[in-house]
Amino acid sequence: MDSILVEIKAYTALVTINREEALNAFNYDTLLELQKAVEEIRINGDIRVVIFTGAGQKSFSVGADLKERKTLTIEQVKRNIHKINEVFNAIDQLPQPTIAAINGFAFGGGMELALACDFRIAASGTQMGLTETSLAIIPGAGGTQRLPRLVGEAKALEIILTANRLTSEEAAEYGLVTRVVEKDTVLSESLAFAKKMLANGPIALQQAKYAIKNGMNADLQTGLQIERKAYEMTIPTEDRMEALQAFAEKRKPIFKGK
Repeated sequence: MDSILVEIKAYTALVTINREEALNAFNYDTLLELQKAVEEIRINGDIRVVIFTGAGQKSFSVGADLKERKTLTIEQVKRNIHKINEVFNAIDQLPQPTIAAINGFAFGGGMELALACDFRIAASGTQMGLTETSLAIIPGAGGTQRLPRLVGEAKALEIILTANRLTSEEAAEYGLVTRVVEKDTVLSESLAFAKKMLANGPIALQQAKYAIKNGMNADLQTGLQIERKAYEMTIPTEDRMEALQAFAEKRKPIFKGK
């Protein structure tokens, strides 16, 4: 059985971690499958938004597969840490907007996967957190870097150093999740949010994401230069001309991603 399922429909890729019996934990083979899926999504022009979720109703992902971890040598643990970093960085750098549909537990690497996404839509009452310090380790798949950039240094220190398990409502108060919805609507709400983005020019979506994410790591003047270059990428596109024509004709534009 595949550990990663990918369904592509209406310009949206739904990526499901398919290890329900293991609470969608990541073993090495799952990371390899996820890496392959992400690489294929990156170059697929028919995919304009990507949603990540977990199989079943109980867990988004509880992070590293601790049953596997107990059997690994120190070298293999280092291999796994390198791979999960590599895969989550690839998700972070996808040109398409990404949504984590957090349908259940999101701990450790599961929470770090969500942090690598642009948006996090979580089921009400769900527990989540970066709990690695309770296992005498630290977040090793981007958590110590992405979390403070999202919620600020002091809140990130509190979340990581206490290893607190937060409800999705508490996580929203920290600014950790984008939106909290009813548990049985997580996927439908994520698809509805994706649909709002899909109404817009796909090249513009990618260039706006590129400008924001790269500009955030630069000073203002450099960020403004990044923005201008990204804007210039949209000028010669067919979609821009289609938007102007549709406006003149008082109709919705039909974007082709060209």
